Amino acid sequence: MGTVDRHQIIIEKINKDGQVKVQDLCDEFDVSSVTVRKDLKFLEEKGLLYRMHGGATHTNPYTTDRHVNEKEKIHLPEKMGIGEIAAKMVTANDSILIASGTTVLSLAKNIKPLENLTVITPALNVALELNQHKEIEVIQLGGILRKRSSSVTGLYAENNLSDFSCSKLFLGVDGIDLEFGLTTANMMEARLNREMIKVSQKTIVLADSTKFGKRGFGRICGFDSIDEIITDTGISKFTREALEEHGIKITIV
Repeated sequence: MGTVDRHQIIIEKINKDGQVKVQDLCDEFDVSSVTVRKDLKFLEEKGLLYRMHGGATHTNPYTTDRHVNEKEKIHLPEKMGIGEIAAKMVTANDSILIASGTTVLSLAKNIKPLENLTVITPALNVALELNQHKEIEVIQLGGILRKRSSSVTGLYAENNLSDFSCSKLFLGVDGIDLEFGLTTANMMEARLNREMIKVSQKTIVLADSTKFGKRGFGRICGFDSIDEIITDTGISKFTREALEEHGIKITIV
């Protein structure tokens, strides 16, 4: 198989599955990893893909730390659908954690408590949204306020969590990378998210499909810490199957 043929097949696979792995291409083409990496480098220079650890993707895998007011307007229908499904998982007399982010804010907007509910959150917008319900007791974590996310971070917030045990954590992320795991754009938020995972019996990630294949600066955790991901129909079959191999339940809105 010639170089041009390999390049064409790589592009077709990228367009279909969203990403390719070096080892899979080596096996299919019966060539060395050096040859495949040269192919990927050439295609990246042509603007046809982005190289990443162990392979390549069709979208830029690196996220930026955008303001919450900007992110709230992006993919709003998908986020509201995800929030609606997630809200059905909140039960009477439950005690839950809701992290920061615009997708988990959609969850807060969809919660309609029938009986008492306790919610712990670092996010000011989530706390204000839930404070209007008399059936919900809101525990706002203290700490350093990040203006870009309207949520708190830092050791004070992390230490507060050691006093609690919650049934569920609803977690928002900036990136879900099959090699690197779950990430957020801010290192301090990533640390706080890890502490929230520790005090929760179940961790449910709320993420629209644009988050897959993305990678933020701060790594939260690997897939062994996650129980379920709620997302939309934009998730590729390749990504869904890879996540299910980790034992993660994938719920598609």
